[in-house]
Amino acid sequence: MNGREWTAADLTQIAELERDCFTDPWNRRMLAETFLSGRFFGTLLEEESVVTAYGGMSILGDEAEIELIATSEMYRRCGRGRKIIEDLLAEAQARGVKKVFLEVRVSNAAAQILYLKSGFRGLYARSRYYPDGEDAIVMCKELG
Repeated sequence: MNGREWTAADLTQIAELERDCFTDPWNRRMLAETFLSGRFFGTLLEEESVVTAYGGMSILGDEAEIELIATSEMYRRCGRGRKIIEDLLAEAQARGVKKVFLEVRVSNAAAQILYLKSGFRGLYARSRYYPDGEDAIVMCKELG
């Protein structure tokens, strides 16, 4: 398992994994625009040059939002998601971020448990947040 920061060359593989993992995936253009925004940091894990997990966040001042996080189905439940979160939080702290936010589907119990174990807490729900009408839980972690 090799971990590193995203490069532009990774966007196609990340878009493919997005399509595999989500019903409302970010496309390559959306990923590229966010990647090039100047406020973005992305980290990924790979096996033999194949992206198996990734995460990305936007940072503005002393706050950050984790916008993307996914793990390939065959690599789930073996610590890759936790490693991605740890890498994102370490980068946020290094950049002086005080609070990190994210949204998670109310139906995604596995992700919620991962986030809670990583120190996030639920703040409130956003009604009909996702394109299919599902609600989201907004979570936050304060960095010390």
